[in-house]
Amino acid sequence: MRKIYALLLIFMVFAAACRKSDPIVKDPGTAPPVVVSQTGLLTTSTDFPTAEETFTLTFDAAKGNAALQNTSGDIYMYTGVITDKSTGAADWKYVKSASFSSPDPAAKMTAIGNGKFQISLSPRSFYGVPPGEKILQLVMLFRTGDGKIVGRNKDQSDLYLPIYEANQLGIRFKLPEFEPTFNPVPVISIQMVGEELSINAVASKAATLNLSLDGVGFASVTNAKEINGKVKVNAAGRHELKLSGTDGTTTIERSFTFLLNGSVETAELPAGAKEGVVFINGGKSAILTLYAPFKQYVYAIGDFNDWQSGLPYFMKRTPDGNKWWVQIDNLQAGKEYAYQYLVDGKLRIADPYTEKVIDPQYDKSIPSANYPSIMPYPTGKTSGILSVMQSSQPVYSWKYKNFKRPEKNDLVIYELHLRDFLKNANYNTLRDTLDYLTKLHVNAIELMPINEFEGNSSWGYNPSFYFAPDKYYGTKAALQQFIDECHGRGIAVIMDMVLNHSFGQSPMVQLYFDEASGKPATNSPWFNATPTHPFNVGYDFNHESPATKSFVKQVLKFWMDTYQVDGFRFDLSKGFTQKNSGTSDAGVSAWSAYDPGRVAIWKDYNSYIKTNNPDNFYVILEHFAADGEEKELSEEGMMFWNNVNASFNQATMGYQENSDFSRAFSGTHGFSRSENLVSYMESHDEERLMFKNLSYGNASGSYQVKNLTTALKRQEMAAAFFFSIPGPKMLWQFGELGYEVSIEQNGRTGEKPIHWDYLGQAARWSLRATYADLINYKTNNSIFKTGIPTYNLSGSAKYLKLTNTDNTVVVLGNFDVKEQVISIDFGQSGQWLEWPGGNTMSLTGNTYTKTLSPGEYHIYSRKPLYLR
Repeated sequence: MRKIYALLLIFMVFAAACRKSDPIVKDPGTAPPVVVSQTGLLTTSTDFPTAEETFTLTFDAAKGNAALQNTSGDIYMYTGVITDKSTGAADWKYVKSASFSSPDPAAKMTAIGNGKFQISLSPRSFYGVPPGEKILQLVMLFRTGDGKIVGRNKDQSDLYLPIYEANQLGIRFKLPEFEPTFNPVPVISIQMVGEELSINAVASKAATLNLSLDGVGFASVTNAKEINGKVKVNAAGRHELKLSGTDGTTTIERSFTFLLNGSVETAELPAGAKEGVVFINGGKSAILTLYAPFKQYVYAIGDFNDWQSGLPYFMKRTPDGNKWWVQIDNLQAGKEYAYQYLVDGKLRIADPYTEKVIDPQYDKSIPSANYPSIMPYPTGKTSGILSVMQSSQPVYSWKYKNFKRPEKNDLVIYELHLRDFLKNANYNTLRDTLDYLTKLHVNAIELMPINEFEGNSSWGYNPSFYFAPDKYYGTKAALQQFIDECHGRGIAVIMDMVLNHSFGQSPMVQLYFDEASGKPATNSPWFNATPTHPFNVGYDFNHESPATKSFVKQVLKFWMDTYQVDGFRFDLSKGFTQKNSGTSDAGVSAWSAYDPGRVAIWKDYNSYIKTNNPDNFYVILEHFAADGEEKELSEEGMMFWNNVNASFNQATMGYQENSDFSRAFSGTHGFSRSENLVSYMESHDEERLMFKNLSYGNASGSYQVKNLTTALKRQEMAAAFFFSIPGPKMLWQFGELGYEVSIEQNGRTGEKPIHWDYLGQAARWSLRATYADLINYKTNNSIFKTGIPTYNLSGSAKYLKLTNTDNTVVVLGNFDVKEQVISIDFGQSGQWLEWPGGNTMSLTGNTYTKTLSPGEYHIYSRKPLYLR
C-alpha cells in the first residue's frame, strides 16, 4: 500500500534574519499581518489597513453561526486596540462599549444581507487613540445587543486585525490562510509527502518578493505587489517557509515552520494511564491521554516543548481508535506546566480533564487576593485556553475527617452565590464569614456553580471545564480549607453541578463542532446536535451515550474525593433525556411527562454515587417532572427541589388567590418520606419575596404591605410556617434579612448589590433573629421531622398542626390585610406554650378561636421546644 501521511501540522514562528546590504525589519504591523480568517469571519476592504485611513470591516455572522444567516437583529463590535503601550494580547485599550449589556451605538454594524455586517472606521479617531500612541492591532468580538457572542475564532479566542504604518513596506501571506488571533497560525492541508503546497503573498507597495522552502527559493518576482508559487514537500519532519520583500531600502522577512507527520502509531494505553494526566517516574514524566475518536492525529504542545510540535510529542492511538496518548519526559517535579492538544493540525484545545486553566482574556481581571501568582500566558506561542499540569502537588491534610453529615430531614440549606454575597468574592473571605451562618443555625451551604465557567462574573451555569474550580473564587487549597472549616462547624457543603449542558469554551464541544450549522457535530461522543428538550441552554449532553456516562461519573468521583463535598444539586436534571419533546405546547406537556429513559439514567448515576460515597450523600435534583417520576426516584434516596415561591409570595403580599402553599408537604407529591423534598420560598431563580411585597403588596386602610416594617413582619409569619413543615428546607442568601433587590436588576444573571448594611436595621435584624430561632427549633425537635400534619392553607387565615407521641405544635397566622377569625381544633385542652415570648395560653376545650389582626401569627406547643 502507498504510505499515506497525516494532515499537516503547523507551528508558527516569525523569524528575522540579517542581510549586509539592507537592514531587515519586522513587518510594520509588528504583529503578524492577517486580514482573512480561516472561517471567513472577518475581511477588510484593504489588504494593509492603517491607523489614519478609513476602511470597511466586514463580519460574516453566518460563518460562525448558520442560524444568523438571515438575521435581522442588531450586531455590535465589542472592540479595543493593542498599542505600543499595551502589555500583550489581553491588554485591550480604548474599548468601545462600557459592558456586554451596554453596547456602544458607534460600534453597531450595518446589515448587508446573507448574514454579513459591515462598519467603516478610521482607527485612531474611532477609538480615540492619541497621536503619539502607535496602534498595532484592533481586537474585537461580535455580539448581539443583549451580549450574546456571535463572532470569535474557533478556539473562542478574540479576533485581531493588524494595523500597518502608512507609506512603509508591508508583506503578508494570503495563502495559507490565517486565524486572526494575536499571533495567527496558518492553516495548511497537505495529505502526503510529495504533495504541492500553494502559496500566495502580497505587499503594500511594489517590491522584489521571494519565496523559499528550507532555504531553497522556488518563486521570485520583481517590481510586484503579489507573488504566487507552488512547492512540493518531499520529506516528513519540520520545514520552514519564508517570504521576503525589499523595496530597495528596506527588507522584510516573514516565515513560519510546519511539521509533516509520519504514520500514526497504534499502541495500548500504558498501565495506570487514564484520561487527563498521570505522573510517573517520581513526577518527572507524565502520560497525557485524550479521548478523541474519529480524529486523524494529535500533538501535545506546551511549556515542555516551547509550544513547538515535534515527532516526540506526536500522540499514539489506542487500538480501539478512541484515545490518544503520549509520554512527556524530563519534567521538573512540582513545577506547573501549561499545555494543550493540537488536533488535526487546526484545533488547539485545553485538556477536558485539567484541574486548572489559564485564560488569556479573563485571568487579567482576577484579583490577586483571590488567586495570587497566576501563570503568565505564553503570548505569541499559542492561542486559546490552556490546561495546567503539576506533579507532586501539596496534598491538603483534612482536619475533620470524620464529619457526620446532617440527616436529610434536618437539612437547612443556605444557597449562595459568592459574587453577590461578598465584596471580596473568594473562599477565604467566605470562610471568615462562617460565624454569621453558624449563628443562623443553617447546617448546609449550597454553592452556585464553582467549576470553570465562561468569563468571571457569571452565575456559573455556562460551564466549560468540570474538574477545575474557577480561579475567580480562589485556589484549590482555599476551597479545600473552606469545606474543611464548614465540616468543623457541622455544616455540609453541596455543590451545584451543571451537567445538562456545556458551552462553546468547552474543549469537548470544540472537538466535535459543525461550523456550518453552529451545532455539535453528529459524531460527537458527548453532545446532541439538537437539544432533546425545550428548555436547554448551551450544548446538550447526551446522557445515553457511554462516553457521557463515563465522563459524568469521573467528574462526580473527582469532587467527592478531592474536595470532600457532601452533595450535588444537579441543575436541570429533567434535561437528562433523549426523548425529544419539541417546543410546542404539546411538546412541553410531553417534556413534563414520565420518562423511563430519564429514570434509568438517574438511577444509574445515583447508584454510582452511593457506591463511591454511601454515607448519607445528598443527591438533589432540579427536576420538576411528573410526581410519579419524582416519587420513583425518591424511593432510591434522591431529593428534589420544590419551588413554593409563588404561593408563599401571594400570601406575603396579602392575596388569597393561589396562596395555598400545601405543595411544601411531601405527601402532596406522593412521597413516602418528607426527607426527599427540599422546599424553598426563594432561590437564585426566583423573584425576591420582599421585592414583590414592597412593589405589589395589598393594603387595607392604614395596613400597608408595601410598608417595609410590615412587609418584614409578614416574612416572619411566612417563615414560621415554612420551617415548621417537615422536610429539608433551603433559603436564598440574604432572605433572612429581607433582601428586596429584584432578580431582574442589572439583568437576571447580572451582578446585584451586596447588603450587609441590612444588619444595622432593627426590623431586618429582627427577621434574621426569627429565622435563626425557627431553624434552631426545626433541627432540635423531632416534632418537625416526625409530626403528622393537618392543615388548612387555602384561605387567608392559615394553620398547620403537627402531632407525634411526644408533642403537638400548632402554627397559625392571618395573611390577609384585614382581621380574620380563625377556629382550630387543637386536639387537647389545657396549658399551651406560646412562641415567641414563652407565654402560656390556657385552652378550656379542644377548639381555639381567635380574631387575628392582619399579619398576626402564633406558634403554640404542648411541651417546650428545645434550642441548641
